[in-house]
Amino acid sequence: MTLNNTLLEMKRKSLSRIPPEAAAIMAHTTKQLELSGIADKALAKGDKAPSFELQDWQGNSHKSSRLLAQGPLILHFYRGSW
Repeated sequence: MTLNNTLLEMKRKSLSRIPPEAAAIMAHTTKQLELSGIADKALAKGDKAPSFELQDWQGNSHKSSRLLAQGPLILHFYRGSW
C-alpha cells in the first residue's frame, strides 16, 4: 500500500468517528483554506525546505542541517488533541 493510500484510509477511519457537525466544520474550514490560495505558497513535493531549528518537548534544540547530515528528514506536524 502506498503512503497516499494509507493516509486516505486513515482519514476515512478518522472521519467515521467524528460527529457529523464537527466533520462539516472541518470540511468548511478546509475549503476556506483552499480558496484562500495558501496552498500556492506551500512547498510542493520535491521542494527543498528552508533550514530551521526547533525544540523538542524537553527543550533540546535540533537543527535541520544536522539531522539532514545523518540522512533523509521527514517532517510531521501534529496539532495536538485539542
